[in-house]
Amino acid sequence: MRGGLNLLLLTDDAERFRGALMMAMTHRALGGAARLFLQMDAVRLLSPPVVAPRDEVHDRAGFPTLAALLDEALADGVALTACQSGLALAGLTATDLDKRIETGGLASFLAATGDDDRLLTL
Repeated sequence: MRGGLNLLLLTDDAERFRGALMMAMTHRALGGAARLFLQMDAVRLLSPPVVAPRDEVHDRAGFPTLAALLDEALADGVALTACQSGLALAGLTATDLDKRIETGGLASFLAATGDDDRLLTL
Protein backbone atom coordinates (compact mmCIF):
# COMPACT_ATOMS: atom_id res chain seq x y z
CA MET A 1 0.00 0.00 0.00
CA ARG A 2 1.20 3.51 -0.78
CA GLY A 3 1.98 6.03 1.92
CA GLY A 4 -0.87 8.32 2.85
CA LEU A 5 -1.62 11.64 1.23
CA ASN A 6 -2.37 14.39 3.74
CA LEU A 7 -3.73 17.65 2.38
CA LEU A 8 -4.00 20.84 4.39
CA LEU A 9 -6.39 23.42 2.91
CA LEU A 10 -5.70 26.90 4.32
CA THR A 11 -8.23 29.15 2.56
CA ASP A 12 -11.86 29.15 1.50
CA ASP A 13 -10.96 28.91 -2.19
CA ALA A 14 -13.51 26.53 -3.69
CA GLU A 15 -11.33 25.60 -6.66
CA ARG A 16 -8.43 24.64 -4.40
CA PHE A 17 -10.89 22.52 -2.42
CA ARG A 18 -12.12 20.93 -5.64
CA GLY A 19 -8.52 20.18 -6.63
CA ALA A 20 -7.72 18.77 -3.19
CA LEU A 21 -10.71 16.43 -3.37
CA MET A 22 -9.67 15.26 -6.84
CA MET A 23 -6.07 14.63 -5.70
CA ALA A 24 -7.30 12.71 -2.67
CA MET A 25 -9.67 10.55 -4.74
CA THR A 26 -6.93 9.85 -7.28
CA HIS A 27 -4.56 8.80 -4.51
CA ARG A 28 -7.25 6.48 -3.13
CA ALA A 29 -7.72 4.97 -6.61
CA LEU A 30 -3.98 4.27 -6.69
CA GLY A 31 -4.26 2.33 -3.43
CA GLY A 32 -3.30 4.93 -0.84
CA ALA A 33 -5.06 6.51 2.09
CA ALA A 34 -6.03 10.17 1.81
CA ARG A 35 -6.90 12.75 4.44
CA LEU A 36 -7.90 16.38 4.08
CA PHE A 37 -7.80 18.96 6.88
CA LEU A 38 -9.75 22.19 6.36
CA GLN A 39 -7.99 24.85 8.44
CA MET A 40 -9.66 28.00 9.82
CA ASP A 41 -11.40 29.91 6.95
CA ALA A 42 -11.43 26.83 4.71
CA VAL A 43 -14.16 25.36 6.94
CA ARG A 44 -16.64 27.84 5.39
CA LEU A 45 -16.55 25.69 2.26
CA LEU A 46 -18.46 23.01 4.21
CA SER A 47 -21.37 25.33 5.10
CA PRO A 48 -24.60 23.75 3.92
CA PRO A 49 -25.58 23.88 1.19
CA VAL A 50 -22.12 23.27 -0.27
CA VAL A 51 -21.83 25.41 -3.41
CA ALA A 52 -18.97 26.92 -5.38
CA PRO A 53 -18.94 29.99 -7.64
CA ARG A 54 -17.93 27.91 -10.68
CA ASP A 55 -20.30 24.97 -10.11
CA GLU A 56 -22.46 25.94 -13.07
CA VAL A 57 -19.43 26.03 -15.39
CA HIS A 58 -18.29 22.61 -14.19
CA ASP A 59 -21.80 21.19 -14.53
CA ARG A 60 -22.16 22.47 -18.13
CA ALA A 61 -18.82 20.83 -18.98
CA GLY A 62 -20.03 17.51 -17.56
CA PHE A 63 -18.04 17.68 -14.32
CA PRO A 64 -19.50 17.32 -10.83
CA THR A 65 -20.46 20.24 -8.66
CA LEU A 66 -18.43 20.78 -5.51
CA ALA A 67 -21.18 19.18 -3.40
CA ALA A 68 -21.28 16.10 -5.64
CA LEU A 69 -17.49 15.83 -5.61
CA LEU A 70 -17.41 16.13 -1.82
CA ASP A 71 -20.03 13.41 -1.48
CA GLU A 72 -18.11 11.15 -3.87
CA ALA A 73 -14.84 11.69 -1.98
CA LEU A 74 -16.45 10.90 1.37
CA ALA A 75 -18.11 7.79 -0.07
CA ASP A 76 -14.73 6.74 -1.49
CA GLY A 77 -13.11 6.84 1.94
CA VAL A 78 -11.31 10.17 1.85
CA ALA A 79 -11.12 11.32 5.47
CA LEU A 80 -12.11 14.95 6.00
CA THR A 81 -11.49 16.90 9.19
CA ALA A 82 -12.85 20.38 9.88
CA CYS A 83 -10.80 22.61 12.16
CA GLN A 84 -12.62 23.24 15.43
CA SER A 85 -11.55 26.89 15.47
CA GLY A 86 -12.65 27.20 11.87
CA LEU A 87 -16.11 25.97 12.83
CA ALA A 88 -16.35 28.83 15.33
CA LEU A 89 -15.16 31.36 12.72
CA ALA A 90 -17.76 30.10 10.25
CA GLY A 91 -20.54 30.12 12.83
CA LEU A 92 -20.99 26.37 12.45
CA THR A 93 -21.12 23.41 14.79
CA ALA A 94 -20.19 19.80 14.12
CA THR A 95 -23.89 18.95 13.75
CA ASP A 96 -24.13 21.33 10.77
CA LEU A 97 -21.67 19.19 8.79
CA ASP A 98 -22.09 15.94 6.90
CA LYS A 99 -21.90 13.14 9.48
CA ARG A 100 -18.89 11.67 7.64
CA ILE A 101 -16.78 14.77 8.35
CA GLU A 102 -14.81 14.75 11.59
CA THR A 103 -13.81 17.75 13.65
CA GLY A 104 -10.41 18.18 15.21
CA GLY A 105 -7.31 20.27 15.56
CA LEU A 106 -4.21 20.76 13.50
CA ALA A 107 -1.99 19.11 16.13
CA SER A 108 -3.92 15.83 16.01
CA PHE A 109 -3.99 15.91 12.21
CA LEU A 110 -0.22 16.36 12.01
CA ALA A 111 0.42 13.81 14.78
CA ALA A 112 -1.42 11.18 12.72
CA THR A 113 0.76 11.87 9.66
CA GLY A 114 3.19 8.98 9.27
CA ASP A 115 6.86 9.17 8.36
CA ASP A 116 6.17 7.72 4.89
CA ASP A 117 3.19 9.99 4.24
CA ARG A 118 3.08 13.04 2.02
CA LEU A 119 1.90 16.39 3.42
CA LEU A 120 0.79 19.06 0.96
CA THR A 121 -0.46 22.51 1.81
CA LEU A 122 -2.94 24.16 -0.53
